[in-house]
Amino acid sequence: MANIHTSLNTKAKTKEILIRILLYAQVALMLALVLLPVIFIVSSAFNSGTHLRQVSGLFPDNPTLAAFIRLFEETNFTRWYRNTLFIATTTTVLAVIFSSTMGFVFGRLRFKGKRLMLISMLVMQMFPSFMALIAMYVLFLQLGMLDNHWSLILIYSAGAIPFNTWLIKGYLNGIPLELDESAMLDGANKFQIFTRIVFPLMRPIIAFVAFNAFMFPWMDFMLPRLLLRSNENLTIGVGLHELITGDLRDFTAFAAGAVLVAVPMVIGFYIFQKHIIEGITAGANKG
Repeated sequence: MANIHTSLNTKAKTKEILIRILLYAQVALMLALVLLPVIFIVSSAFNSGTHLRQVSGLFPDNPTLAAFIRLFEETNFTRWYRNTLFIATTTTVLAVIFSSTMGFVFGRLRFKGKRLMLISMLVMQMFPSFMALIAMYVLFLQLGMLDNHWSLILIYSAGAIPFNTWLIKGYLNGIPLELDESAMLDGANKFQIFTRIVFPLMRPIIAFVAFNAFMFPWMDFMLPRLLLRSNENLTIGVGLHELITGDLRDFTAFAAGAVLVAVPMVIGFYIFQKHIIEGITAGANKG
């Protein structure tokens, strides 16, 4: 019996070790798939050449800042960066205002057609955004808003409303209605309840909404490519794409621009990661 018991323990330990080895191998594989392209882009930014065939391996032999210098001196990178920053900041403010108020309305108020409107917003999210590209182009053409940053701001802000409304509504379901009722007994109206009581309690989910809204314009390519025309009005995504498809064909300058765009994003996520993660988990748990 003792031998059988020992044999079973040995098999269980061997199985546990094999499972752990497989888990670590999977994690290592996923890290390699994620980190290798990042390492390649960062190293390419410090290479002396301009084309892929001139990139000397994963790590440059003679690191140089020449690509960064060309990026600022020979392109409109600074202008593209300011354009994207303006679009992202304005989109974030509008998305937070619209999404938080819509979430409050659907999460706290009762009115006819509420359920139908919520389902309609949910159904609209199921359609891919590129299906509306032609309609948006024709609309802004008729309005004379092509090559205008406000066309992108309107699309990004409006597009953020349906999903964020559901997200904030789910979060508000976990905040007791007794708080609103107590405030109403003290003479507060709906606006005061929202601004003084509910909105401060929504800080985690608002941080998540704001971060997503701010990030999207930096990563989007299709809409700016469709709606923007002049080089000085381009966003960072389209501008950097021009570096590898236009007349310049400077891959290392493209890599340098990608690094400069990524660094503020990484720093911002590191600073606000507590609120962002809290917002994600709160929205999931309270929804």
